Amino acid sequence: MCKSLVNKYNVAGPRYTSYPTVPYWDIDTFSQKKWEASLKQSFNESNTTEGISLYIHLPFCESLCTFCGCHKRITKRHELELPYIKALLKEWSLYGEILGAKPKIKELHLGGGTPTFFSEKNIKFLIDELLITSQLAENYEFSFEGHPNNTTESHLQTLFSLGFRRVSFGVQDYNLKVQKAINRVQPYENVKRVTELARKIGYTSVGHDIIFGLPFQSEDDVIQTIKKTEALQPDRIAFYSYAHVPWIKGNGQRGFKDEDLPKAEDKRQQYETGKAFLQQVGYMEIGMDHFALPNDLLYKSRENNTLHRNFMGYTASKTQVMIGLGVSSIGDSWYGFAQNVKSIVAYYHLLDENILPVYRGHILNSEDLKIRKHILNLMCHFETSWKEEELQFTELPEVLIKLKELETDGLLNFTDKGLVVNKAGKPFIRNICMAFDLLLQRKRPESQLFSMTI
Repeated sequence: MCKSLVNKYNVAGPRYTSYPTVPYWDIDTFSQKKWEASLKQSFNESNTTEGISLYIHLPFCESLCTFCGCHKRITKRHELELPYIKALLKEWSLYGEILGAKPKIKELHLGGGTPTFFSEKNIKFLIDELLITSQLAENYEFSFEGHPNNTTESHLQTLFSLGFRRVSFGVQDYNLKVQKAINRVQPYENVKRVTELARKIGYTSVGHDIIFGLPFQSEDDVIQTIKKTEALQPDRIAFYSYAHVPWIKGNGQRGFKDEDLPKAEDKRQQYETGKAFLQQVGYMEIGMDHFALPNDLLYKSRENNTLHRNFMGYTASKTQVMIGLGVSSIGDSWYGFAQNVKSIVAYYHLLDENILPVYRGHILNSEDLKIRKHILNLMCHFETSWKEEELQFTELPEVLIKLKELETDGLLNFTDKGLVVNKAGKPFIRNICMAFDLLLQRKRPESQLFSMTI
């Protein structure tokens, strides 16, 4: 990869799990009433044909991983589990009143935090109660994130009996020095144990998350981690860049110094080396930073042109509606976004008052929707088109100017009223999406809001 391009495009930029990105939401004109109206409209349009996605945030962790920028609460008090689950069910019941009909669940994902912090009994109670007031779509997919150190055979068996067929395990890196720096010590044997248990029980998709650009991490560390990963043959791999965002309150990214992180060009080489090795052993590139074996549903969705991206990351099918339950969760009606309060105390209080625990959001205008479609096309398919009238942006010349610069740098090729990201441009997909991000261009942040793109 050209070093000059790495230096030029290594800037702070979004990962585009949504557009507009959260810092650019128009919270002043947002209201819960508008959110509910957009949700009901989208639900009526799509529930029968697509169903909905449901993301449930389980925030508790027993220890703090210092690489993590997610919202979590560190505690060893497991008596907190049941009150939180009852609050989730109360929030779900409020959404049921708004929707006015039984939701058809297409996707359900348990994220965190550490979902396997919760006991099997409490997780079963949560899922059983959710399913009483909903129905299942055809070919539904249930998935969860498991911690290799505390996921038990009973966890895996219980969730399998509830309909879960996909699980992902956070590996990060196997070098002990790196693990200690990020406070995430987990031996290879623990990952091997849960991976093999999941396969034995019958899970059809087992994923591993690997991070490059971690403190003290070298290119050889990445190679050794991927070699060990290859031996276990996970069906899909998320191989993504460490997002260094120490300014976010409470994320705990203080266990190492900035100078302990690899330089931009070294970090990018870690990715290129890892990517080449993954492809050499049979993994296919899916969107940005994701790889899958040909038997996995994510690969098949890419081939069938049904790959989708939302706040849960890449998904194998699209739903217009995604409801987020739990503290800090984000919902997406396609026409609007809404995020829950981040404080558990505030979350409980609002639910006790029969109020949705939403504290901010955004209702998309026609320009937002147009740009959202282009960015979604680029993130999922590495191409987009403006042949259709609803996707044309002749009135937005600033987009074309930036795209032409990217073309000059050899990162994309124009087609008849469209563009295709070429091989050299794929590592810069976030930068290419930024060319469409008019909100970011019109109001550059005074302080850093996003991680670096390289």
